[in-house]
Amino acid sequence: MSKLWSRFVPHFCNLNRADGRIIGIPDEGMPVPMRDTTIHAIPAHFLHAEGNFQFYDSKSKILFSGDMGASMVDASDIEKPMRTKADFLEELHTMSGFHKRYMVSNKVCRLWANMVRQMDIEMMVPQHGRYFVGKEAIHAFLDWIENLQCGIDLFTQENYRFRG
Repeated sequence: MSKLWSRFVPHFCNLNRADGRIIGIPDEGMPVPMRDTTIHAIPAHFLHAEGNFQFYDSKSKILFSGDMGASMVDASDIEKPMRTKADFLEELHTMSGFHKRYMVSNKVCRLWANMVRQMDIEMMVPQHGRYFVGKEAIHAFLDWIENLQCGIDLFTQENYRFRG
């Protein structure tokens, strides 16, 4: 888990139950060797939580993207991957509201998209909804998310007003 959280989580355990069981991931991420591949913990801070990481399998070229790319769809639609830009655009209405509210700002979306563009990804699998297969659909998402005004970008003084 994030090094940021490694000092808090033991408070949720019985005394000494977490001793020696937590490896704190530094902010820049880290490789995690696993049998015949390496899983990379990559930074996704503030998307949508501080100290957030996503995981990339360098062998399968799958990015497990957490909440980035999540869509709010019926369970029956989860197994239908997005393969094209048209598939992504058709699905956008199931993603937009979630990303606008839970991603903290356009700045971190842009930084994340710039990082992901440098990676060799064949599949992006969010923890909710449909997944992306192939560069066309993945890049359509990156093009959209790097321009999305979200989170604090959308807040005004009206959101911070006492209504007593």
